[in-house]
Amino acid sequence: MYGTNAMTHRAPKDVMPDGSMDPKVAKQLISDHLSLDGNPKLNMASFVTTFMDQEAEELMIAGMRKNFIDLDEYEQTADLQNRCVAMIANLFNAPATEGGVPHPGTGTIGSSEAIMLCVLAMKWRWRKLRQERGLPTDKPNIVFGSNVQVCWHKACRYFEVEALEADVSPDCLVLTADRAKAFIDENTIGVCPILGSTFNGEFEDVKAIHDMVVELNEKNGWAVPIHVDAASGGFIAPFTDPDLLWDFRLPNVKSINVSGHKFGLVYAGIGWAVWREPQDLPEELVFHVNYLGGDQASFTLNFSKGASTIIGQYYNFIRLGKAGYRQVMQSGMHNADYLRRQIAAMGIFDIVDKAHMPLVAFALKDASKYTVFDIQDRMKHQGWIIPAYTCSKGAEGLTIMRVVVKQNFSHEFADMLVHHLKQTITFLENMAEQNLISHLHEIHEVQVKSGAGKKLLHSHSSKYGPQHHRSTADRTHGVC
Repeated sequence: MYGTNAMTHRAPKDVMPDGSMDPKVAKQLISDHLSLDGNPKLNMASFVTTFMDQEAEELMIAGMRKNFIDLDEYEQTADLQNRCVAMIANLFNAPATEGGVPHPGTGTIGSSEAIMLCVLAMKWRWRKLRQERGLPTDKPNIVFGSNVQVCWHKACRYFEVEALEADVSPDCLVLTADRAKAFIDENTIGVCPILGSTFNGEFEDVKAIHDMVVELNEKNGWAVPIHVDAASGGFIAPFTDPDLLWDFRLPNVKSINVSGHKFGLVYAGIGWAVWREPQDLPEELVFHVNYLGGDQASFTLNFSKGASTIIGQYYNFIRLGKAGYRQVMQSGMHNADYLRRQIAAMGIFDIVDKAHMPLVAFALKDASKYTVFDIQDRMKHQGWIIPAYTCSKGAEGLTIMRVVVKQNFSHEFADMLVHHLKQTITFLENMAEQNLISHLHEIHEVQVKSGAGKKLLHSHSSKYGPQHHRSTADRTHGVC
């Protein structure tokens, strides 16, 4: 293998090679290149699923060969998407539709695409109502907190909707009813609370925001809807807190997005958008395509894609059932609680999450000697990827770390993380006593400038410390 000609030359980078190579050699070249990637199991930054059953993987590999958009050719696969939409609508307590018509919904590449589709639906619905009343339609806006994921700002820019963003605060890192109320007017196409903030995993009080919007609608004759961004929490709350009112049980919640590849427990590449009733998704947005021999309804920003993730989602639904999902989520919450208590017991951290999700977020009580960015960088020496970042607009002075407790994060795993975290703190304390922390920063600067090191996740800065946090214009990206 390593004696072949390909192994004695630089791997192709810019130009496709003229000749071919043995498939085993090609595989080994690429495997060697990828070997320096982080270990997905040690990536505490990402919400994305990193473990599935072997049986699911086998089904998904077979599904990669199918172009899902060809619904006429692969109608059985399309039926699995429809089943998933129906199951999710039922899980989110959607009311029965007139005549038993299926609830509108679609599979997407992830919650980012789902959110964009829902923003489009809200804008078109708002515009139609305004046109029917003879009112101007040139200034649509949407209301959310500064803690939203970047896809919300992409949707606003792409679809020409003004983003009205409510600041958070260090003592309350999420959108509240009072904060949202100040921005709502007749041009608001929707108010968008989050069930599971990217920053600290907190569930925003959807019911309080909903009731406030309903009151404003009744007072002013508006029809401002609620969209719930349940990317992270949509597959958690029904199993850990089933009495929590956040979904279609609230009559003004018109649409919900959820990530199948987060706590839906499927590998990356699947999200879902579901609407309360058919009238909440404007028919004008649904295309009927005559493609490869059949009429197909399509509401998506993508076209061709493999069927594997949809198959994987349906597999999980029938393999786990509600009992299985409940067990997975409760186990995650249990392990997160254990990790949370262990980190708090160290005495140097404040816990800043609300224990709403299998997630632990924490901040240093005293960052005068070293910062969470120093901790993040040192933990990488053991392979751990733990994001450190400043909070969103209104709480820029708060820097925190976050550990996502996924289904393959065990009690033993928590012990290993805490052990290495304690080692890291001991190392940094010793460095601080010798006034060598700045030396670590200088080494990191040289590594970044030379290309030997990587910039820190979420810091968006080549500097450490509270005086050099990322710009508040930056948004959360790859650690979501």
